[in-house]
Amino acid sequence: MNNILVVEDEDILREVIMDYLMEDGYRVLEAADGEKALELFQSNSVDLVILDIVLPKLDGWSVCCRIRKNSTIPIIILTARSDEDDSLLGYELGADDYLIKPYSPRILMAKVRRFLEKYSGTMDGMLLSAGGISINMRSRLVSVDGNIISLTHTEFEILAYLMQNEGIVITREQLIAKIWGYDFYGDEKTVNSHMRNLRAKLGSKGSCIVTVIRSGYKFEKELL
Repeated sequence: MNNILVVEDEDILREVIMDYLMEDGYRVLEAADGEKALELFQSNSVDLVILDIVLPKLDGWSVCCRIRKNSTIPIIILTARSDEDDSLLGYELGADDYLIKPYSPRILMAKVRRFLEKYSGTMDGMLLSAGGISINMRSRLVSVDGNIISLTHTEFEILAYLMQNEGIVITREQLIAKIWGYDFYGDEKTVNSHMRNLRAKLGSKGSCIVTVIRSGYKFEKELL
């Protein structure tokens, strides 16, 4: 049974989310403020976080940053803000997806199921290695020249997908369908933000992810 941490200061909304999750068979932990959220995260095994931004005591941005220092689990941001800069900031801080209130609980549940299916490791035990970059699909560890680096869930999925299709151009549409699903509500800027963060974390090896103008991306180890 997957453990999901719901961080939302609006009692009614938090209860609605919890009801949907429990109906799907998930175990739910709840927090109404940022400090309680971190306390629960540190004292429990959590598989996914649903995180509101505007919270008492400690805001969602800070919670997201602190979780990302120690974990790659999926984080879905919930917010009433529709500003594009806010959504990009969420991705840059390590969020994997973003829903603007009001949203459909069914869409939220679909995203939860999709992330957890990916996180469970359908390619259990598989190793990918090219040009100094190594991925262990079971442990979800990524190393560059033998040094472990920390990636978000989405960054991990993007890198693995590109490495599995080495030398093949992956269009932005294919990438969105594979990583986020067909119910994705973002745009190309979301993809660009994740790709920029991923390349930065790969350091000098970031050049292995090649942008193909007006097409998409491909992984080329020969360029490393």
